[in-house]
Amino acid sequence: MTFALKPDVTATDTEDGLVLLDERSGRYWQLNRSGATTLRLLLDGHTPEETALRLARLHPDAADRALTDVRALLAALDRARLVVTA
Repeated sequence: MTFALKPDVTATDTEDGLVLLDERSGRYWQLNRSGATTLRLLLDGHTPEETALRLARLHPDAADRALTDVRALLAALDRARLVVTA
């Protein structure tokens, strides 16, 4: 399964992470650095499991919750209708 931003969603890098703008509604979401890294990995074609493994290597102290956090972010982005799966 691969993930992509919906066509009407733009992403802009910020000093602290990433901002997603839903151009249809005008709403935006801000992701911190970890959330931005997670989303970028997913958009680059990594599975949630692969993404969690990479995050666990970057942040060993949070390794036990990496997959849960990745899935939670995906669920939130899906509820906000910001991503699509293929």
